[in-house]
Amino acid sequence: MSIGNRIKVAIVGDVHDQWDEADHTALKGLGVDLVLFVGDFGNEAVEVVQKVASLDLPKAVNLGNHDAWYSASSWGRSRCPYDRHAEDRVQMQIDLLGEAFVGYGKLDFPAWGISVVGVRPFSWGGVKWKHRKFYRRRFDVRNFEESIDRILQVVEQTVCDHLIFVGHNGPAGMGDQPEDPCGKDWYPAGGDYGDRDFEVALSKTSTFGKQVSLVTFGHMHHSLRIAPDRTRRTIHIQDQAVYLNAACAPRIRITDQGMLRNFSLVTIEAGIVQHCQLVWVTAEGTIVESKEIYRIPRQ
Repeated sequence: MSIGNRIKVAIVGDVHDQWDEADHTALKGLGVDLVLFVGDFGNEAVEVVQKVASLDLPKAVNLGNHDAWYSASSWGRSRCPYDRHAEDRVQMQIDLLGEAFVGYGKLDFPAWGISVVGVRPFSWGGVKWKHRKFYRRRFDVRNFEESIDRILQVVEQTVCDHLIFVGHNGPAGMGDQPEDPCGKDWYPAGGDYGDRDFEVALSKTSTFGKQVSLVTFGHMHHSLRIAPDRTRRTIHIQDQAVYLNAACAPRIRITDQGMLRNFSLVTIEAGIVQHCQLVWVTAEGTIVESKEIYRIPRQ
C-alpha cells in the first residue's frame, strides 16, 4: 500500500476532568489530522467523554483505570456515588465513543497508510493480572495470555502496514527506574510497572508483516510522586519505533498568557515518526511554549 502524505497527530494525555470546548478549537487551530486519547477522563466522567465524543476531527480513544474507577474493583464499587444497578457508566462511555473507542480494537486510515491499534483498556499497570471479573465480563479475557491473543487478533486484521498503538498504561520493557516511562515512582520506588501483554504483543507484531511506527500511552504522570521536582523520561526508541508517554498532568494551567492547554504533537511521514514536541497552547491553538522531545536522526 502506498503511504500518504505527512500527517500531524495530537496526543492528549491523562485528562482528569480538564477538557472543554476550547480544546476542540485549540486542536483545529493547531491543524492536526488525527487526535489520540490515552484515557483517564475522570472517575467514570461520562460528561467529559461526551464532550470528547463530539470532537469533529478523526480520533481514536482508549480508556484508563479512572474510567472504570467505580466498576473494576471491589474497593471502587464500595465507594460508588451512583446506583450501579440503574446505570452502567463504563458501557455508557464506550457507547458514546462508538467506533472511536479502540480498546481491543482498531481504526484504519488507508489514505495515510496508518492503522491505529488499541491495547487492553482500563489498565492499572503492574505485573499482576488485576480485576479478573471485570475483564472476564466485559471482554471475555481472563489473563495476560488471552489479552495478548486478543491484541494480536486485532493486529492481524489491520488494513495498513504501519501501526500506531494506543494504550492507557504503557508496555513493559522500558526500564525499572522511577524516571523511566513506566517506572514505579511511589514507595517503595523502582520497578517496571508496564503492561506485559502490551510488550509481548508489540514484539510479535512484525510476524504479521506490520511495522510499529508509534506507541503512545499515559497513566504514569510526567512529574514523579516521590520527587515532584523530577520528571519522567517521556521518549523511548526501540526497533525504530517511538514510544511516547503523553501523561503531562495537570494538562491545563493558568499563566500570564491565560489558560494554556497541553498536547503532544507528533509528525509522521511515510509511516516514520519525524518529530515530537510537547506544547502548551491557547484556546485558539497558538503555541506559547514548546519543548522538542524527539527528532529523527539525520542519515
